[in-house]
Amino acid sequence: MADIRSVLVLQNVPDLWSGRFDRPLDPRIRAFTSSLDLDRRIAALDVRGSIAHAHMLGSRGILSERDAATIVAALERIAAEIGAGTFPWPSDAEDVHSAVERALRERVGDVGGKLHTARSRNDQIALDLRLLALELLDALDADVVALATALLDRAGDEIETVLPGYTHLQRAQPISLAHHFLAHVEALRRDRERISDVRRRTAVSPLGAAALAGSPYPIDPAAAARELGLPATFRNSIDAVSDRDFIAELTFVAALASVHASRLADELVLWSSAEFGFIEVSDEHATGSSIMPQKKNPDVAELARGRTGRAIGDLVAVLTTLKGLPLAYGSDLQEHRMPLYDAAAVAPALGALALVVRGMRVDRDRMRTATERGMLTATDLADHLARAGVPFREAHQIVGRIVRERAAAGRDLIGLTLDELRAYDARFGPEAPDEIRPQRSMAARTSPGGTAPARVREALAEARAAFATARS
Repeated sequence: MADIRSVLVLQNVPDLWSGRFDRPLDPRIRAFTSSLDLDRRIAALDVRGSIAHAHMLGSRGILSERDAATIVAALERIAAEIGAGTFPWPSDAEDVHSAVERALRERVGDVGGKLHTARSRNDQIALDLRLLALELLDALDADVVALATALLDRAGDEIETVLPGYTHLQRAQPISLAHHFLAHVEALRRDRERISDVRRRTAVSPLGAAALAGSPYPIDPAAAARELGLPATFRNSIDAVSDRDFIAELTFVAALASVHASRLADELVLWSSAEFGFIEVSDEHATGSSIMPQKKNPDVAELARGRTGRAIGDLVAVLTTLKGLPLAYGSDLQEHRMPLYDAAAVAPALGALALVVRGMRVDRDRMRTATERGMLTATDLADHLARAGVPFREAHQIVGRIVRERAAAGRDLIGLTLDELRAYDARFGPEAPDEIRPQRSMAARTSPGGTAPARVREALAEARAAFATARS
């Protein structure tokens, strides 16, 4: 929103709607209601929609072919100027629509005023925002793919790397590092599915709905939609101008993708700390301290994690605005610009995180050592007894006593001998000491979707195939 102090003296150019009024708009009110600063982001899309509209008006005989061609030629020049950053933005324009139309009329005269035939700013802005949302969805999808493929590439080198799996942030069971990476990939795959689904509902043209009731002209909304690459058109003119579900859905998928990235980022922050020491962030992707020479900070991961709060807040803002609005259009909807633009900040966060994942160094020895402490293979001992016919609840009690007494003595399970195990229960078999090795424990989880290297190789191949088209 423009700062009131920046508003210049009004030019003697009437507003698009000024015919109804005797006096010009107060500059302070203009500053408050103007969306021009926000709208510049969608200027090129606005012109693109206007060109499609002009073509449709000419093809249907609503405008003469000559007038339509004149308008299109001028709009194409305006589009080129916007792209080059040389378009002369009027300081007092109400919004992008009035700014472009004013420039058009200055260049082609009164014929420029014919462009608005059979169209309202209501269906115009709805179109602009849908076109922007489609671009943002494509960008988000690309960076989801970038992060997922970075994880897939790193997973290929870490199938046999044993890592402590955590629940409640407490060491739980040995798992493959590749299996852990693939868990993040699964979340990103669901993000892609949601993006695709939202894209389908967003790619609907509202052009032709006009203010809310449709148009008395023989328009062809489908023709304009085809030119814009939109496969569908609106079914109800009121809904067409008031629907902002696509913004709510986009902010939701962006927020959820950001949450998924944040969970990975949080692990990178923890894992790169001296307390964990599982990874080291590359010098190219870390920052230092202005006072402590030894510091190496995982700023990218922290910023990606922090940006998630903004994304969640934007979703709440969009839904809160929508919940109290009667149909059809209200200027409250102008407040959706910032959450929509904010959603664009999620994709670069994912892309930057992908660079960190690709560049980080994994300390396999530190991870393996961590699996040898904390009784991570206690479940394997219980399963060993259960396979020997001991009811699992009884086996759980037996191993629980072993864990309690080993912990009290400051010792772990690794290194237990068969004699020591049989001192607790004679039903322990000769293979029990070997089954509590972390690598053996990991390899034993051969159930579908499990962490055994054989299963991880299968899952990795399937995930790579799923992303192959996206990567190309």
